[in-house]
Amino acid sequence: MKLIALTAAAVAVASNAFAGAVAYVAPAAPVMVEEPASMGGSGMWLIPLIAIALIALAASRP
Repeated sequence: MKLIALTAAAVAVASNAFAGAVAYVAPAAPVMVEEPASMGGSGMWLIPLIAIALIALAASRP
């Protein structure tokens, strides 16, 4: 009976030792940098180009 009580006490003490940090450290919020919107490298310049080509194609047909 003494062995069971001693084992239970050792487990209780050891579980607190490996529980982790005592003080809670809040994680820092990530910094979001917003880039200005540009039509340079996103491929969005293709949409007006295709629209102009379709209008030119429709205007050239009789």
